[in-house]
Amino acid sequence: MLTPRRPQTDTASAPAPAPTAPTAAELLDFARRTAADTDLVRNLPLDPEGRTWVRLEGPGGAEAWLIGWPPGAETGWHDHGGSYGVFVTAAGELTEQSLAVALPSEGWRSLELAEGLDRSRVLPEGKGRAFGRHHVHQVENRSPSTHAVSVHAYYPPLPLIRRYSRKGSTFRLELVERPEEW
Repeated sequence: MLTPRRPQTDTASAPAPAPTAPTAAELLDFARRTAADTDLVRNLPLDPEGRTWVRLEGPGGAEAWLIGWPPGAETGWHDHGGSYGVFVTAAGELTEQSLAVALPSEGWRSLELAEGLDRSRVLPEGKGRAFGRHHVHQVENRSPSTHAVSVHAYYPPLPLIRRYSRKGSTFRLELVERPEEW
């Protein structure tokens, strides 16, 4: 009697499976765990004048950063070029201002915003949030004396960042930055 045998596969020549894109929940879990790493957070070099950052290995090919914020530091209005992402405050407190509307990604230089679109949230140590592909916001450390530190992760890795200015209800596209510029 013959015993059935499984076919042998050559694992050395099999292609590696394609990485699975991390979900927003997985990115948020990564950012929370990283923000809780007190040694990592404590060892980030802090500058009294400007933001500092260290690139981290994000899950599933995500781009990730540990960022230090001196008192008064802010990002200005920006988006993430179609990537979704998360950020968690690891130390101090950050304030996020955002818009409750998706802006068109192309074909405009200036828009007049309707009333009621502004959102603001305070994210103390240990708190964070996820955001979608069309999120436009600015983040700032409003403390007059204390540094803040945060963890950020984006997927896919940032293809670009669009920077905006705002005067009242007028929102204006000012600059498009590519990865080689930061």
